[in-house]
Amino acid sequence: MMNVLLIGSGGREHALAWKAAQSPLLGRLFIAPGNPGTAQLGQNIPLAMEDFPAIVSFCREQAIDLVIIGPEAPLAAGLADALNGAGIRCFGPSQAAARIESSKAFSKDFMARHNIPTARYATFQDLSQALEYIRRVEYPVVIKASGLAAGKGVALPENLAEAEATLRGMMQEGIFGEAGAEVVIEECLRGQEISLMAFCDGKTLAPLPPAQDHKRIFDGDQGPNTGGMGAYAPAPALSPLLLQEAMQKILQPAADGLREEGSPFVGILYAGLMLTEEGLRTLEFNCRFGDPETQALLPLLESDLLQIAFACTEGRLAQTEIRWRQGASVCVVLASPGYPNAPQTGQLIRMGVLPADSQCFQAGTKENAEGLLVTSGGRVLNISAWAQTLPAAVKLAYAALHQVQFDGMQYRTDIAARASQQRGRGNSPSGAAVRASIQRAESEIRNPLPKSAYADSGVSIDAGNRAVELMKTAIQKTYTPAVLAGVGSFGGLFDAAALKAFRNPVLVASTDGVGTKVKLAAQFGRYKNIGYDIVNHCIDDILVQGATPLFFMDYFATSKLIPEQTAEIVTGMAEACTAAGMALLGGETAEMPGVYAPGEFDVAGTIVGVLERENILPRTAHFQPGDLLIGVASSGPHTNGYSLIRKIFSETDYTDILPEWGVPLIDLLLRPHRSYLPVLQKALRVPGLIKGLAHITGGGFIENIPRVLPEHLDAKIRLGSWSMHPLWQRIQQKGEISAAEMYRVFNMGIGMALIVAPAQAADLQSLLPEESFIIGELVPGTKKVVSDSGLF
Repeated sequence: MMNVLLIGSGGREHALAWKAAQSPLLGRLFIAPGNPGTAQLGQNIPLAMEDFPAIVSFCREQAIDLVIIGPEAPLAAGLADALNGAGIRCFGPSQAAARIESSKAFSKDFMARHNIPTARYATFQDLSQALEYIRRVEYPVVIKASGLAAGKGVALPENLAEAEATLRGMMQEGIFGEAGAEVVIEECLRGQEISLMAFCDGKTLAPLPPAQDHKRIFDGDQGPNTGGMGAYAPAPALSPLLLQEAMQKILQPAADGLREEGSPFVGILYAGLMLTEEGLRTLEFNCRFGDPETQALLPLLESDLLQIAFACTEGRLAQTEIRWRQGASVCVVLASPGYPNAPQTGQLIRMGVLPADSQCFQAGTKENAEGLLVTSGGRVLNISAWAQTLPAAVKLAYAALHQVQFDGMQYRTDIAARASQQRGRGNSPSGAAVRASIQRAESEIRNPLPKSAYADSGVSIDAGNRAVELMKTAIQKTYTPAVLAGVGSFGGLFDAAALKAFRNPVLVASTDGVGTKVKLAAQFGRYKNIGYDIVNHCIDDILVQGATPLFFMDYFATSKLIPEQTAEIVTGMAEACTAAGMALLGGETAEMPGVYAPGEFDVAGTIVGVLERENILPRTAHFQPGDLLIGVASSGPHTNGYSLIRKIFSETDYTDILPEWGVPLIDLLLRPHRSYLPVLQKALRVPGLIKGLAHITGGGFIENIPRVLPEHLDAKIRLGSWSMHPLWQRIQQKGEISAAEMYRVFNMGIGMALIVAPAQAADLQSLLPEESFIIGELVPGTKKVVSDSGLF
């Protein structure tokens, strides 16, 4: 016999308790915290879902054999890790694996890494950048809070004003708290939406029947989004052949990818799918049973839920038979008045006798002081019914619904109507599009394209073509009238007539790479900032000579070309180029299996700029002892020192947030390299004001500043004269690195050093749009860097 603890308190958990109670393996069933409905099936325990020590202690005291976690919040917080660490079997993924739901930014990047078909997207933590993006994107968008928002953090704005208001609400006003501090803006897909869940033991998957949810509050998919107003299963839109495709191209790659990245998924892996005219696309992943889909699906499960869940925790799913009842099931949600915006609670619930083959699952309910059942949440009750056919199940569900009543009760009357429309109105435009999409996809499964020998060697021409299509729009937005030929050409053409505006034009060119920072980006699936890194690094390298950028060319090489990943990186480059007013003229994307290890890639680029000959920097003949060094802050390590950083933090959780940081370590390390062009543009227009510039890049202070010094001068650095992020102290202490080496490897918080005459320092600083620091001065010497304290 098996003692089971079920975590949660909603309708989903009532359905799980109902199914678990049918198992001959069940000894005792506990639900924490549960609701009045679950109390009829087991013992409710007043444990807070976030009190991990109390839950572990309870499991030990009651000899719990299996814990089933219903909601996403405790999974995202790491409850499964706490239980597994205490030797208690848990049906639910680790915190790391749960990121596939808890961070939509991680999830989208993960899909790109593993070539899982999804919509075009971009992620933002800065409101101004997000607003700029939606003002120039050419397709309708969906805006999602990246974190957990109880199923309500998704908005489908109908116009630009709504989109801007949504972004301000999430990122500025904090309507979803920390969940909305980062947002995902993605292309709005059109088609049939399907929920497909699968049991998973870390390797093997076993699908549940496809279901279809109803998110909007009112009939006809009108009104605001909710947590779900009803569901039915199986959904006929996902045919057996399309189900096979979804498993092969979406869910299995997700399970394999999580395992490969060190986070094997155990529990229910849920894919929200969209059946578009172009085929299946992934809207999102969830890390748990869907709600209310679970209430529609579990009545169809003939096999023992506890046996399946336990097998998943032992990695034995492949040896476990799972049987499903023939027929269909429907769930209709009864919501409180005012839901979803301002639900009213406390209404008395009156419940009659429900017909056979139906069940009322309680969600937002409680018992009042008199012991009567009252409403206590937005979604109050779930009425489920099952029958041999879907129309019969719908009829039975609504018959059962009329046995329940509370004041202000609201529900949809069209649950599962889509399935009837698909059967009855096949000639409608949407029906025709769905039908054509199904036919195309099923034809591809039955009649796959002939195998390619080149593809078998590890190189996909089709993937390269798709990558170009995905990035083309972003690149073309960088074009100026001077671009005569760009994407798709053998070579980029740039009209040199643009140089006629210069009296004595000098071209400046530079080539560089991002370095091993790309390994961290690949590890965490954050690619776009790498595009910013390479462009901004190159901008700064020609800026120190006084040049304005004209065009940029990139080089991206990888072991396996994933179109969405490549497009995200190049889109980052394009956005950085646009911000600098230069063209992304062309580049090379290379797939080289055997040269790069699986999952690895490299990024490099070349920039060309122009300036007047008389404005070339540095003006070393004008350097004098006493000239001041003015420092402008960096955004972090930029693109240098990452081999050492990764070694130092190799055993550290990159998601750790120290109080003095305020953000996870990985966020600090993957901040993009700054471009100092907008900072210095105004000052560079003043003839003779800036004598020299030093980009503090690889080699730190000690190697970079001497590159602009004459032979007879040193730069003396005033340590402590600028604000320094605590990250640098952490790196030095944890790595046991000397001060001299820190200043030889890292920028130490200063990304650009300016050399100016003392009398003009105040004028220069007044032209800079941000705080700057006097960090030292030139002194007689031999072209080196020294510190005022003698540390180096």
